[in-house]
Amino acid sequence: MFGDMMGMMNKLKEAQEKVEATKKRMDSVLVDEQSNDGLLNVTITANRTIKNISVDDDLLKDKEQLEDYLVLTLNKAIEKATKINEAEVAAAAKDGMPDIPGMNDMLK
Repeated sequence: MFGDMMGMMNKLKEAQEKVEATKKRMDSVLVDEQSNDGLLNVTITANRTIKNISVDDDLLKDKEQLEDYLVLTLNKAIEKATKINEAEVAAAAKDGMPDIPGMNDMLK
């Protein structure tokens, strides 16, 4: 019994380490997004840190249009990055979890 508990605790620690390593790795996963017409390009990490914004000169002529483009394009990039991040972290957590009866039903 005690050995099983120690084994589960070790598995949980390994799972936590995998999740932390995955979170750190997400800093190097880049997500590119652009406006529909390609006038604005954004690059962010899967941890949702902005790395680059490229603006076409045509957008610099209209402040309100540029602001709208930034909001829309950044939100699309953040949504993509969040999906990638959540999927990768969930996979790392599930992969490292010990086999605890009934736990899979709770995670659904």
